[in-house]
Amino acid sequence: MQRHDVASVTNAPIVAPRAFSPRDTQKVGGVALAVWVVGGCGCPVLHSMKKMLAAAVSRVLGGGAQKPASRVLVASCNYSNDATFEIKKCDLHRLEEGPPVTAVLTREDGLQYYRMMQTVRRMELKADQLYKQKFIRGFCHLCDGQEACYVGLKAGANPSDHAITAYRAHGLCYAYGLSVQSILAELTGRRGGCAKGKGGSMHMYGRNFYGGNGIVGAQVPLGAGVALACKYKGSNEVCLTLYGDGAANQGQIFEAYNMAALWKLPCIFICENNRYGMGTAIERASASTDYYKRVNFIPGLRVDGMDVLCVREATKFAADYCRSGKGPIVMELQTYRYHGHSMSDPGISYRTREEIQNIRSKSDPIMLLKDKMLNNKLSSIEELKEIDVGVRKEIDDAAQFATTDPEPPLEELGHHVYNNNLPFEVRGTNQWIKFKSIS
Repeated sequence: MQRHDVASVTNAPIVAPRAFSPRDTQKVGGVALAVWVVGGCGCPVLHSMKKMLAAAVSRVLGGGAQKPASRVLVASCNYSNDATFEIKKCDLHRLEEGPPVTAVLTREDGLQYYRMMQTVRRMELKADQLYKQKFIRGFCHLCDGQEACYVGLKAGANPSDHAITAYRAHGLCYAYGLSVQSILAELTGRRGGCAKGKGGSMHMYGRNFYGGNGIVGAQVPLGAGVALACKYKGSNEVCLTLYGDGAANQGQIFEAYNMAALWKLPCIFICENNRYGMGTAIERASASTDYYKRVNFIPGLRVDGMDVLCVREATKFAADYCRSGKGPIVMELQTYRYHGHSMSDPGISYRTREEIQNIRSKSDPIMLLKDKMLNNKLSSIEELKEIDVGVRKEIDDAAQFATTDPEPPLEELGHHVYNNNLPFEVRGTNQWIKFKSIS
C-alpha cells in the first residue's frame, strides 16, 4: 500500500503528535485510519484536517468507493505472478528419464489448487458429521489427507481425459466437476444427488468419470476397457485408473496389466498407497511394497502423493508417455488417509494417534501448498483465510440442501436401469398387493 504523509495531503505544517485516543480513529472504506491530533489547533482545524485526510486516502484506496477491509488489503499486496519450486525426484522403473525435478506454480493455479483441496477436506469432515448424525447410512470411505492426489491428477491430465476409481471416490468426484451439493446429496440419498440418490458413497458418476466402484479391484479392468475405447476411437485421450494398495494383489489387476501391455493401451494404472489396506499395514499384506515395480513389462514411477506439484508433473509425464503410443504405465502415489478405512473404523487400533499427528504436522498436503504460496508471495494469510470462509459457507449450504432435499419416491427406484424407465413395484407375499411410496 502506498504511503502518503499528512503534510502532502493538507499542505499544513505538522506539529509533534500526541498519543492516540479512540476519537482520533476514522474509518475509510472499511479500513481503520489513525489520525494524529495537531497540537495547538482548535477544533475546526482538526475537524477539517480529518475530513481532508479521509477523503484523500479514500481516493487512493479506490476512487472513493467503499470496499471490505479484506478486499482492500488483498488489492494492495504486491503478489508474484509465479514461482519455481524444487520437487521430490520420482523413483523410476524401466524408465531412463522421469518427470522434472522443478515445477512452476502460477498464482492463479495455486489459489485454485488451494481452494479445491480445502473444499475436499471440508466436504469430508462434513460427511463425517452427517454420518454420525445418521443422515448418511451404509459404507462411507473418506479421503481427507489424500487431497493432493486428486487435485494433482486432474491438473496434470487433459480436460477430455477419463478417470475411474474405487470406493474412496469423493475427492476425485469433486475434481472431475461434480458439485459439493450433488456429492453430499448423493451421500444422504436425496433426489438432488449426482446419481439421483440411488448410488450413495461408492457409486457417483460425472462427465468422463466412471465411478466409484464397490468391488475391490474391479474398476481396473474397466479402466483398461475405457483406454481401449480411447485407442479404438483415436481420440488421443488416456484413462486414469486408480486402485488402492489393498487391491494391488488382486489377480484381475494383473490380467488388466497384461491386456493393456499387449494392446499398448493408453492407461495410467495409479496405485494410491496410503500405507494400510483396511486395517492391515502394507508390510504385512504384500511381499513387495514397491507397487510401481510390480510389472516387469510395464514401466513405473513412485511419486510423493502429498505434494500437489509432484503429482501434477508426474501425471503430465505419464499421460505424455501413454499418448506417444508406448502403452500403459504404472504410477504409485505415496499418500496417507487421516480417517480410518471407513466410518466404521476408528483408525487407531492398528496405528497410533502419534503417527497420524506426525503426518499432519510434517506432510499435510494443504499445509505444504500454503507454505509454498506464502513464502513466495503468491498469496497472503488474509487472502487464504477469505477462501477458507467461502469454502465453509459452500459446504454448510450444501449440507443444508443434502438434509432437506426429498428422497426419490419408491416408484422411481427402478428408473435408469432400462432405457424406458419401467415402473418399479415391490411385491409382497400376496402378489396382488403392491407397495407405493407415500413420502
